[in-house]
Amino acid sequence: MGSKIVHFLDNIESYICRTLLVLFVTLLFAQIVSRQLFGYSFSWSEELSVYMFVWFVFFGASYAAKLAAHNRVTFQYKLMPAKVPPVLEFISDLIWIGFNCYFVYLSYDFVFNKMNLFWKSQTLGIPMKYIYMILPIAFSLMTIRIIQVNYYKLVKGVDIRDPESQELDELIDDAHHIDENNNK
Repeated sequence: MGSKIVHFLDNIESYICRTLLVLFVTLLFAQIVSRQLFGYSFSWSEELSVYMFVWFVFFGASYAAKLAAHNRVTFQYKLMPAKVPPVLEFISDLIWIGFNCYFVYLSYDFVFNKMNLFWKSQTLGIPMKYIYMILPIAFSLMTIRIIQVNYYKLVKGVDIRDPESQELDELIDDAHHIDENNNK
């Protein structure tokens, strides 16, 4: 039971992103069909789709942090001794965590202290506070994921890298092996 809960929480962003994607694509599809076939448009569906898409993007950013899949400029690491790049990545992650914590503070302050309680979405009438709550939530999750990735790298020795960069490295290694075999 406990491991199922841990597994669920470890993949929460993935589950939320999948659910939001299905919902907003289905909603947009229904809107298009309704407009084209029946000449009727749901006024609320586009607004809800936009809000779901925004939440999808922010949860996706947190999920990308978990996979260590955020874009980084790393070409300069190939010019450095092998021990330097991990230190530089750790320092950049500390800066990233600092930025995220500051943004969590600012967004929390905005949502809970500075936002007008009566601001509501145009067609749905949802208090905008609930729409903007994604900011402190997503940046908090992203911070947790950055710490998690660094824990796996530095404490457990697990190399978490972007799956696409791993695939690219394997292709480059294969190309080098083919080149070496052809030169023999």
